[in-house]
Amino acid sequence: MNFLTHLFLSGDTPGLLVGNLMGDFVKGRLDGRFPADIERGILLHREIDSFAGQNRNFLRSKRRLDPSFGHYRGVLVDLFYDHFLAAHWEDYADVSLSFFISDTWRVLCEHEEFLPHKLRRIIPFLFRDWLPSYSDIGGIAAVLHRMSRFRLKRANRLWEGAEALSRHYAGLYRDFREFFPELLAFSETRGAPRQ
Repeated sequence: MNFLTHLFLSGDTPGLLVGNLMGDFVKGRLDGRFPADIERGILLHREIDSFAGQNRNFLRSKRRLDPSFGHYRGVLVDLFYDHFLAAHWEDYADVSLSFFISDTWRVLCEHEEFLPHKLRRIIPFLFRDWLPSYSDIGGIAAVLHRMSRFRLKRANRLWEGAEALSRHYAGLYRDFREFFPELLAFSETRGAPRQ
């Protein structure tokens, strides 16, 4: 669910960006199903997710959340970290968040033929509504409410996630500030250009 992070880590490489966003929507072996640069982006997405899932700061953030969230704690931390990236965007990027969002949307539209149908359907919502609202806790609450009702099939408590973000804000932000430089360094070793 950390769409903004995956897009940010793709730098200015269009195919890498497209593939990195597609990562949650493409399963199994790639075997030349997509152009090489898009496949590289899908593989980067998988490596980033694997890195995050084993990172001590990410794991600490998950432990801060009530265990009753179950495996959705990882989904929540992904989204919370996107919130921190959006809220402190100027610390990491040389262009405004609004420019980044609009330029990224343009790149994805230029590669629409490669996007899985499920991703293609959410692109307008992602770029018009979700990403621009990530810097605000109210925006995160709205995204979680939509996700809990429409995107996930099984019963969940994601809609309560914004309250958990507010309750543990300082600790989660500390975790993010330690995690994100490590993630940037890791993604560079995987061929992702730094912003």
